[in-house]
Amino acid sequence: MPDHALPVADRSELLLDSLGYVGVSSDRLDDWTTFGRDVAGMQPVESGRRSLALRMDDRSQRFLVSDDGGRGFYGFEVSDAEALEQVARRLDEQQVPHLELDAPTRDHRRITRGIWFRDPEGNRIEVFHGPEVADRPFSPGRTMGGFRTGVLGLGHVVLLAADAQPMIRFYQEVLGFRLSDYQLRPFEAYFFHLNPRHHTLAIVAAKAPGVHHVMVEVAHLDDVGAGLDLAEGTEEGIGVTIGRHSNDHMLSFYARTPSPFMLEYGWGGRWIDVDTWSPYELTEGPSLWGHERSWLPPDLRATAREMRIRAAADGLSYPVHVRPGGYDVIHQDTWIPATRRTRVG
Repeated sequence: MPDHALPVADRSELLLDSLGYVGVSSDRLDDWTTFGRDVAGMQPVESGRRSLALRMDDRSQRFLVSDDGGRGFYGFEVSDAEALEQVARRLDEQQVPHLELDAPTRDHRRITRGIWFRDPEGNRIEVFHGPEVADRPFSPGRTMGGFRTGVLGLGHVVLLAADAQPMIRFYQEVLGFRLSDYQLRPFEAYFFHLNPRHHTLAIVAAKAPGVHHVMVEVAHLDDVGAGLDLAEGTEEGIGVTIGRHSNDHMLSFYARTPSPFMLEYGWGGRWIDVDTWSPYELTEGPSLWGHERSWLPPDLRATAREMRIRAAADGLSYPVHVRPGGYDVIHQDTWIPATRRTRVG
């Protein structure tokens, strides 16, 4: 058990709506164009000598890659100008310095207005409203069914924290994130939501700060399989093998990107009720099966594997979450039920 207080359940008003965009700093723009288009299926829409923008849906852009030497940034969306002012007032109350985004930055982000500040680990956080909607339909970079965004936002981001407690307090008490669940083994991690996506943010205790991965969710299971084949053929390859998570039920793999973080490519995430959700400790491990994590040291990889084997021995299973009409029901006469089976969820 950690020697500090665990995050608490919070029913305060949600200040933010979703993760709206992600900014990446990289001098490998050509590699990012290829990866974003040919592996992830995003649509390159702007490519300059020092910048690249990628679409995922009706928005003009979701991923922004710039050769600017910075650390990147994370843009969280609010509904309107009053909601943005409410965030600014909260930052003032908590004595968090913040600045307006200037006109060139707003043009680069393609938004109406925004503010920026830094979290306790130095990550640049932006809060904005009024994103630009594209005048042409989204056209994926490769043949695939598209991405699950809308009210759920772009996906989620997982940040590494050398000191997790100030980060937890900041995102809960200042920005109003609500706790979904947390785990203490095989590594310490805390998951937070803003909307019915199980988590929009996770904080993982680590030796150094940074971004661990960004998750995007695709429309079809087979989109994940095709992405896996394509990612395996890249120079970067796979960072985490295919598997299924215990908390958000996402079936996914993690591709290494041209930058020092991974892209989780998933399907089938659960939808939670933000008004009734009760957080809990995730004791069965982060994954039901799969997800061999090459980034973990050998002792923690062994612990993670032991937890997956125990989950298999206990027969843990979760419902599959699919779109209406996105499935066929198997013929009942071919189904022979097991006499012993534990189902959770």
